[in-house]
This record gives sequence, structure tokens and C-alpha cells, in this order.
Amino acid sequence: MNAQASAEVDAEVTVEQVIRKRISDALGGWYGSLETALPTVAFVITWLVAEDVRTALLGAAALLTVLAIVRGLVGGSWRFLGSAVFATALAAFFALRSGQAQDAFLPGIITSAAYGVAAVVSILARWPLLGFVVALGDPKFAEQPTAWRRDRGLVRVCSRLTWVLAALFAVRLAVMLPLYLGGEVAWLGVGRVVLGWPAYLLAVVVMGWLLAIGRTPQTDGGEDDVTERMEQAHQEGTEP
Repeated sequence: MNAQASAEVDAEVTVEQVIRKRISDALGGWYGSLETALPTVAFVITWLVAEDVRTALLGAAALLTVLAIVRGLVGGSWRFLGSAVFATALAAFFALRSGQAQDAFLPGIITSAAYGVAAVVSILARWPLLGFVVALGDPKFAEQPTAWRRDRGLVRVCSRLTWVLAALFAVRLAVMLPLYLGGEVAWLGVGRVVLGWPAYLLAVVVMGWLLAIGRTPQTDGGEDDVTERMEQAHQEGTEP
């Protein structure tokens, strides 16, 4: 009897399983990571050679143009390239305004601080940021954008995962801020690349581990069961 009950529990879809599938679908591939990292590499290398902010920004812009051409040829999502273009434009604004190369990294530092604070506040308010990412997999998200908060298990698991993101932003800030204050442009570039996709990937691995060991049962929400809808949408391939 106990063995049968255990088998039934194992067969049940847990909150962690639903979230794991949703996060897996939301992640970009290796090429998307290159699109976000390479403009920074181009900026730093060009600056080290020319020691001129404008030239370094032109180097990053030239590489973005090449990446856009390649993306047009291979197809796929423009999401990561669009993010890289926006980040480069913002960095150019700050760097050209001050004439200091290290100011190209200031927007990223400010963003990390803002996201870190927002992540912690969202957890304390029981509106964990990652909950919105997961809830996008709900076919009824547009009609009921806050329905996921009624699932206590979903909120609890998403809070744990959001703590991982908060830690990532804290590490980025702890490393990048002293380098910025010290004017270490080359090391800022290294930090930006290492603490970008690789650190994000490490955070995803930690999240995957938490989701692998977790066994949070789905909340029975009747006809308004968010996780059940997301699981069904994933199986049918009809996620929004």
C-alpha cells in the first residue's frame, strides 16, 4: 500500500516540473549569449588598442552590424541582439557624455543594483519576479495576469528561485562597482563578460538543482488551476 501511494506521488506533476519546463522554454541558446557578450569584448579590445572612447564605441557598433547581418541570414529570434543594441546605445550615451571609458559600464552597474533591490522587494511582498516569467506560460495570462499568485506552491518555489537571481545581481554589483570606481576598463570588460552569460548560466544550474530536488505538490485550484493549465499547454505545444 505504501509502495503504491509512493508511486502515485511520483507520478504526480509537481510545481517544480512545470516551472522547469517553462524556464527551459524561455532560455536562449548559445548564439544568443554570443550576441549579448561580443559587443562588450569589441569595445574593450578596441579601447585597449586606440585608447579612445569614440573609436571603441564604433568598434562595438561595427560588430553589432555584422551580428545583425548574420542574424538576418540564419533567422531566429532577434531578442538578444535587440538587447545588445539597446545596452550598447545606453553605454555610448554615458561614455560619450563624460568622455570616460569606464562610464560605458555604469548603466549595467545601475541596472544590477535596481534589479537586485527589485528582486528582494518582490520576494518580501510575495510577488517574486520569476513568478511573472513562469506565469507567461499560462494560456490565460493575458486575461488573468495575477492568477498565479493564488497558487501558494507556485509562489513559494518562485520565491526561492528569485533569491538566486538576487544573489547574482549582488555578486555583479560587488565585483563591478569597485572596478568602476578604480577606472579599471579592461577588468570591467572581463567582469561584464564573465558575470554576464556564464554567471547567468550558473544561476540557471542552481535553479535547476533546486527544481530537481523540490517536490512541491500543485495547488488544487479547480477550474482555475494555473500550473495544470501550463502543463497542458506545454504538452500540447500551445504556450503563448
